[in-house]
Amino acid sequence: MNEKVQLSQLSIPTPQDFSFAECLKHLMKPEQEWLYRVIDNSIYKLLKMDDELILFIIEWQPGNIIVKFPLTQPSTIQVKKVTTFISEWFDLEKDLRDFYELANNDPVLRPIVQSYYGLRIVGIPHFFEAISWAIIGQQINLTFAYTLKKRLVEKYGESLEYEGNKYYVFPSLEIVASLTVEDLKLLQFSARKAEYIIGIAQLILQGKLSKDLVLKQKTFEQKHLFLTSIRGIGPWTADYVLMKSLQEPTAFPISDVGLHNALKKQLNLDRKPTMAELKELAMNWEGWQAYATFYLWRSL
Repeated sequence: MNEKVQLSQLSIPTPQDFSFAECLKHLMKPEQEWLYRVIDNSIYKLLKMDDELILFIIEWQPGNIIVKFPLTQPSTIQVKKVTTFISEWFDLEKDLRDFYELANNDPVLRPIVQSYYGLRIVGIPHFFEAISWAIIGQQINLTFAYTLKKRLVEKYGESLEYEGNKYYVFPSLEIVASLTVEDLKLLQFSARKAEYIIGIAQLILQGKLSKDLVLKQKTFEQKHLFLTSIRGIGPWTADYVLMKSLQEPTAFPISDVGLHNALKKQLNLDRKPTMAELKELAMNWEGWQAYATFYLWRSL
């Protein structure tokens, strides 16, 4: 029985090496983000669960993330789903002691880790959203990528209003799978990206692609190969999804422009590092390439 729980807020313990302030700074950077809002150091997020839109507010108390439900009284199942979502969003289950030990012995990472200690990979737990966002961002600048996502979310995502602000959820698989390429071209998506996103929504609905299917692959290489076998998912997109949605610490988007720019800055180069140099550097980050990348992105 899916009973309602009598609570106005939820408390989620956080690891000792977790900085809500650093994660909040990361979330505040994209002003064009349309799937959450940061207001007065609180995060407002809408999820759809059990055919119900649930708005929650994330706040911080030392040692705990506090979650408030301003509009609904959640069921026990919904509370568990929100808890799981937040844990994945902020990668709370990951033990970072080995990463920090590695980083403190690495001349490139040491100053960055000291500056942003407690930052965790802020992920995208929703699998289809993560893939869609990665595809949207392919070969265009970040500002236009956010514009495309905003148009998609406003046009096809459900929403509700609270205290004068509108909150959205990412469009459902069913809605996206039923769209035509022309529908998305009207939002200025390229025909190719429209085909990819619609096709992936259809594959997920058919049960041919899912987070669980990827996680069932035994090795990182098999997970990567599984994803890149899907039309529209190249190596960079696969690494991004593995890093941001499946919490794979070894994911390494080696061709990422932001990563190249960050290393150019850290190494005081007058050019971007070569692939050979990137591979040599990454040998020192074995097992933690995703975290090395995320901290390097933060350094920009």
